[in-house]
Amino acid sequence: MRNRMSDRGVVALLGVTLAVSAGLALGQGTTPAGVKEAGTVKEAGAETTGEWTVLFDGTSLDNFRGYRKGSMPEAGWELVEGTLHHKAGGGGGDIVTRGRYGDFELEFEWKVAEGANSGVFYRVSEEETAPYLTGSEYQVLDNAKHADGNNPKTSAGAIYALYAAEKDVTKPVGEWNVAKIVVKGNTIEHWLNGEKVATAEIGSTDWNSRVAESKFKDWKKYGTKAEGHLVFQDHGDDVWYRSIRVKSAKAVEQAPKEQKPVVPAPASS
Repeated sequence: MRNRMSDRGVVALLGVTLAVSAGLALGQGTTPAGVKEAGTVKEAGAETTGEWTVLFDGTSLDNFRGYRKGSMPEAGWELVEGTLHHKAGGGGGDIVTRGRYGDFELEFEWKVAEGANSGVFYRVSEEETAPYLTGSEYQVLDNAKHADGNNPKTSAGAIYALYAAEKDVTKPVGEWNVAKIVVKGNTIEHWLNGEKVATAEIGSTDWNSRVAESKFKDWKKYGTKAEGHLVFQDHGDDVWYRSIRVKSAKAVEQAPKEQKPVVPAPASS
């Protein structure tokens, strides 16, 4: 009798083990270390809610179009070995996300050629002729060889021309940098290679003072939009982007793929 009970115990134990194993195989266990779950990423600093949306996975540009255009430019931008590449001197102009974002976290990787300059704008409205007239910029730059690298306010990771990158943590030219932009309400954070390098409060006394002393002072709509497009800049240089994703607290509002955005006609003189 004791032996039979022992056999039943072994069978029961095996059954529990198999059930637990099946649950783990179906993803019912804990998330492996280092794996991020959509909508649950937490890091120091401001946070937004929502799930991650992949904007560029290395295979398609369906989430982008030209600034104030209905489709991607025919020149300048190309897919190369899983990256989004802008060719030096290739033209094409800036490209924008089809969606608009208010509060968001944007993550992307970038690298540049020697001496190259580019940037990523956010909360951009297409009512103006250029993205920089409404949106703030995350500077993308070769700090070592480009003149802008000599000024922390225009170096890589800076809130361009307003708030300096607190330190230079860029990788050598040709290596990938990991960037993050966090915007929540009026708070901006710029991250580079795991470190927060710049922060600002839109509309604060400090912000307004810096804008008034900058080239933005005559651009009345600069930094005033509560939501807008994300823009990747054509600055005429070689730059590569990959692994672009965004997390936003509100649903992304997509523009029809081939419908040109409505742009007010210029006032007659």
